Amino acid sequence: MAKAIHSMIRVLDEERSISFYRRAFGLEIADRFDFPEFTLVYLSNEETGFELELTVNKDRTEPYDLGDGYGHLAVSVADLDAEHARFEAEGLEPRKLVEFAPAGTRVARFFFLADPDGYQIEVLERSGRFK
Repeated sequence: MAKAIHSMIRVLDEERSISFYRRAFGLEIADRFDFPEFTLVYLSNEETGFELELTVNKDRTEPYDLGDGYGHLAVSVADLDAEHARFEAEGLEPRKLVEFAPAGTRVARFFFLADPDGYQIEVLERSGRFK
């Protein structure tokens, strides 16, 4: 069986992105590889073995075009209301809390926010299939 180990996104400003993911999700640098043309930074926390890989292309000055194919990264939290309040206090600009119940039965509770490069992140309450 395959095991998901990381997802990679391209970012403009390494420090700004590391600060965001640290403040938002408690991710810390697990590894960093510096090359002449780019840097790879792997972020993780104790909740999971899954990592977020930040690729910083050193000659890039313009924001990346995220296109219409990218969807979002999703994380789960134990207390969605507390995390939403914390994100607001941190100035991370979370969007509104959503109770998703299209057929009358709740499927999920969540909110979205964007990282400094515009990548969308869904923060889901741990329940049902979203553990």
